[in-house]
Amino acid sequence: MDPDSEFTFEFVPVIRQYKSGRVERLLPVNPVPPSIDAATGVASKDVTVDPTTGVWARLYLPACPAVNADEKLAIVVYIHGGGLVAGSAADAPEHAFVNRLCGRARVIAVSVEYRLAPEHPVPACYDDAWSALQWAAEGADPWLRDHGDRERMFVVGYSAGGNVAHNVTLRAGSDGLPRDARIRGLGLLHPYFLSACKKTDGETKQAWLRAKLEELWTFVCGGRTTGLDDPQVNPLADGAPSLRRLGCDRVLVCLAEDELRLRGKLYHDGLLASGWLEEDAQLLDSVGEDHEFFLREPGSTKALVLMDRLVAFLGRNQ
Repeated sequence: MDPDSEFTFEFVPVIRQYKSGRVERLLPVNPVPPSIDAATGVASKDVTVDPTTGVWARLYLPACPAVNADEKLAIVVYIHGGGLVAGSAADAPEHAFVNRLCGRARVIAVSVEYRLAPEHPVPACYDDAWSALQWAAEGADPWLRDHGDRERMFVVGYSAGGNVAHNVTLRAGSDGLPRDARIRGLGLLHPYFLSACKKTDGETKQAWLRAKLEELWTFVCGGRTTGLDDPQVNPLADGAPSLRRLGCDRVLVCLAEDELRLRGKLYHDGLLASGWLEEDAQLLDSVGEDHEFFLREPGSTKALVLMDRLVAFLGRNQ
């Protein structure tokens, strides 16, 4: 059989890999250039973070960034979704979301274009996001240096990006950040976590999807993984670092009515069990909404509620 027609891994509608090694990304990406957004006035530009790996980021700066020359804005490091195998910081829905977030919250954003599996298996995504976080914390670009407050940094990730956001914030808790930089909060939007818990109560029809999400983890790791006992995808696995070691002041976990909902709820429960106070470990459950509703329908009632919670989360002072 033709090795370019027989596949070794398939997850429709996300990705397919053939025996020849060819990768076919099925998840559509509609890249748009950086610009000045007409709706929000937010400016964006693409910058190189690490020339040795080719990792880059899209920077966002709200209109009229300072009321006076001394005003500084919080810095949000944003990590896109796509199962660690697809997606982009330049994808139109992600780009539009970060524009809206920066315009509403008046923050500077660094949206990371990390390398994707299977060409770059885990831990490449974590290494790239960590490099971008350090790069931002050093004020490596004039927008960050002139307008950013490195003592008010946030890490926000959607879906698989939520997984990456958790892992780099955990690393910040042990390795620290350059100089006086500080992560004030970690925002997880429908994060990609797995667990051995199979209690679903109504999610039986999602058994195929659950199995594919578990297979996907092995795939993005190049087959080198301990599966559901891997703390990188199961933060509550036996032997995983305590969630008290997260290098941030507070956490917001957002859930949707998807296969990842239970795992996100278990993560929030784990925060509280590890000693986080309820006021610092917040939960937003968008009941009845699917995984990507806030990207697809940004003007819907619950998408606006999610945006309001994020804006409040980023604006809370400590």
